[in-house]
Amino acid sequence: MNDSPGWASPGSSPSDEPARDGSGDRPDAEGQGPSAPEDRGAPPVNWSQQQPPPGQWTAPSPPGATAGTGGAPGWGSPSHGGPQPGWNSGWAQPPAAAKPGIIPLRPLGVGEILDGAVSTMRAHWRTVLGISLVVAVVTQTASTLTTGLWFRGSGSLQGLEKNPNPTFDETLDAVGGTLAGSGVTWLISVLGTIIATAMLTMVVSRAVLGRSVSTGDAWRSARGQLPRLFGLLFLLPLLVTAVAAVAMAPGLILAVSGSRTAAAAFIVLGAFAALAAAVWIWIRYSLAAPALILERQGVIASMRRSAKLVRGAWWRIFGIQLLTLVLIFCVGAAIEIVTSIIAMVVGGEGAMDWLTGENTTTSWTFLIVVGIGSVISSTITFPISAGVTALLYMDQRIRREALDLELIRAAGTPENGPQQQPPAPQAHNATPGG
Repeated sequence: MNDSPGWASPGSSPSDEPARDGSGDRPDAEGQGPSAPEDRGAPPVNWSQQQPPPGQWTAPSPPGATAGTGGAPGWGSPSHGGPQPGWNSGWAQPPAAAKPGIIPLRPLGVGEILDGAVSTMRAHWRTVLGISLVVAVVTQTASTLTTGLWFRGSGSLQGLEKNPNPTFDETLDAVGGTLAGSGVTWLISVLGTIIATAMLTMVVSRAVLGRSVSTGDAWRSARGQLPRLFGLLFLLPLLVTAVAAVAMAPGLILAVSGSRTAAAAFIVLGAFAALAAAVWIWIRYSLAAPALILERQGVIASMRRSAKLVRGAWWRIFGIQLLTLVLIFCVGAAIEIVTSIIAMVVGGEGAMDWLTGENTTTSWTFLIVVGIGSVISSTITFPISAGVTALLYMDQRIRREALDLELIRAAGTPENGPQQQPPAPQAHNATPGG
């Protein structure tokens, strides 16, 4: 039984309880038995002699009540220093997390990560859309020119389809021209993706603290990391290709040896194994780019950092990244389908011929209109992809390393929202970009 005021067994008061040592049922020191009725007003022998006046202590007041028996204030009243307005109201809801920028500084949910990426576009639209638009225009212009010059000429595979009996040199030239055009397009696209990823990651890291950043500031902060980021985005596809080659090697060896049935089975199994390995590698090292940019680490160190942050949360990160890919695909497809229809109408292309690939003389008008649609699509999807990846990185650091404490101090925000709180304990982790 608790002797603190306000706590008693049901149906009794503290003065009706017998003493803990059983003295209420035994004779007193003079052997006169239990105390007389007139002595009931005295406190039991094991209670303190200094008791409050009768009627001053009251039961805990329900929420909203402020007065107790005899006009004395209850436990929930301000004079007793209790929570306001009622009993236990101070523990009913946890304090709100600080939110100086686009996200609350606490572990994030899936919706908050996606909303944070979109909120970055809304709050800093000039910088974000400016970066994405410039990168999209440069990369799509290169792709359109490559398609128009290489893939529509007589020295391309499309041009080769018009020649029923090509020579070996013509075939070699066509394959070489197609590979060269594809290589140029791929290289420019990768460079554009690297620049957009680096700059947009810096914008998101500032937006988390509620600070704006100009395009020039984002470029100056990110340009020193571009060579290492290029090495990272070159190494990861190389690693996936090596794993796929190892997985499919048994089937290819059997195919060369002449066992076609067994070779086909091993090639199919190897393809599934290569796909599973590629997805696992993609998620395991998906946080390497923001770790490289914001922590200014090397390629291998950033890959190890990503593996450490992803460990134990692989399926969660896979689900969020897959949801982001589906969202990006839907947005891009909706825009490009509309622009492709407009391109077929303006450029005079036959819809069935274009869908079946029978039309090998695609006009420049068609290519330009389709390219405009790709620019619009990339301008919108670039910030979503980079924003989700950067926020996933910060979310994992908040969960693992209490990064939110460092971000709160960096933003100059009280730890639990607008209410004044004691200083947060020191954390050993650096802030993003610091």
